[in-house]
Amino acid sequence: MSLKIAVIDIGTYSTRLLISGIHIKETLEETIKSIEDILSVGRITALGREVKKTKILQKEAIQETISVLKEYVLIAKEHKVDKILGYATQACRIAKNGNEFLEKVRQLGIDVKLIDGQTEACLSFLATAYGVLPDNSFVVVDQGGGSTEYAYGKKEKDNYQLIDSVSFPFGIVNLTEQFIKHDPPLKSELADMRSYLKSYIKDAYEKMKNTDEIIGLGGTITTLVALEYNIYPYSSEKVHRKILTKKAIEKWLEKLSSLTISQRKAIPMIEDKRAEAIISGIVIFDTTLEIFQKDKLKVSDWGLRHGAIIKEVMNIFNRGDVC
Repeated sequence: MSLKIAVIDIGTYSTRLLISGIHIKETLEETIKSIEDILSVGRITALGREVKKTKILQKEAIQETISVLKEYVLIAKEHKVDKILGYATQACRIAKNGNEFLEKVRQLGIDVKLIDGQTEACLSFLATAYGVLPDNSFVVVDQGGGSTEYAYGKKEKDNYQLIDSVSFPFGIVNLTEQFIKHDPPLKSELADMRSYLKSYIKDAYEKMKNTDEIIGLGGTITTLVALEYNIYPYSSEKVHRKILTKKAIEKWLEKLSSLTISQRKAIPMIEDKRAEAIISGIVIFDTTLEIFQKDKLKVSDWGLRHGAIIKEVMNIFNRGDVC
């Protein structure tokens, strides 16, 4: 038996579609290994622009996101998927009109859920555990547009156990809006951002300091891999499981923060809209490595969408209570 599932991640910064085939085998582990990516696309829609300040999803952002979602539904139907799942995160959690927006999403035929930060962290953990297959303990850092999740776990026999997780209310959209007022940013602005981040990340470190490695998710860190390894056009296979040293992250932070947004847009590996907020994402990862006293991290191209697919597999085997 096989299933075809579409998962849409409606994030604060980007809206992403994944269509995967699942081939049901005798065991959970064999079925997870059978997951086959059929299509993966993403668009930066910046749904959460100004939402931290106004507590309202902006009309233009809603229209832009709905337009992309309509396109994704058409693509999913062309692929004859069995179901279309949607997950909404931080922007919809804090916006007064979040439920109103989600009702519009449901009218498109998307079974959308508003998930809390703990569930978001858990789905990212599942994606990383079964996508990267780490052998020891690890912390997943899922940097988003409006929130960033830290999930700590380890391998026990053939399964992965989530030990602890936290969700912090910072991401590249709200950090950029709050701290970066100049183009290019001032060093003092980045220093203030780093100080702000430390106050949060230290809490994660206290709970997760025994980790063997850090694994990073999100558009910022995968873009840095593309830059560091000269990968263009973007290739998930070439990016997935690559190593980035702290020195490499520091190098790109210094280089990109010295450029204007227009100059960053001219770099082929950086999407136009990501050029506006990528600096904040780099500061998150650089500060994380500093506090966790690690000199490198591993990068996963699997994120929330893959975690949702894995959870669907776990549901089939009555093990879906993990998240």
